[in-house]
Amino acid sequence: HTVLWNVVRCELVSVCEEEDGDLRVDCHVEPRANQINSYEFSVSTGTVETVVNTNVSGSAPDVRYRDRSYVEQLEPYGYRLTLNADTHTLTNTHTQTTFICKISKNIASVIVEKNDLLPCSADSVLVQSCCWLLGVLLSLWGLSPH
Repeated sequence: HTVLWNVVRCELVSVCEEEDGDLRVDCHVEPRANQINSYEFSVSTGTVETVVNTNVSGSAPDVRYRDRSYVEQLEPYGYRLTLNADTHTLTNTHTQTTFICKISKNIASVIVEKNDLLPCSADSVLVQSCCWLLGVLLSLWGLSPH
């Protein structure tokens, strides 16, 4: 059983490009217990972190991203950010971009190289969603993935 966990590498944050050119960022971070679910998606190119979309009180998205993205809840937990195609070119002008998501103060991020952005195919979606799927399988076997 341990071999299975070591072979399958799961990302808490996955980034891909949809057929229409929109950018999709999936954040599979489990929220903390007994807290209101809050989310914040941001990007970083270098030392500056820019908020793209958030529901955190007192925080607002950068003017360049306002009304150009939307967030939906994922099952069993997590959130998906979809960034309009015309807007995501802002993030594609740098050699690498760090995509950051914060869910109920839990933080996860992934660095994407300019030329390594994958299409959101069925295969990549399956691999990207493997964390919760593997967790379910292991729980059926009575094992913990951690």
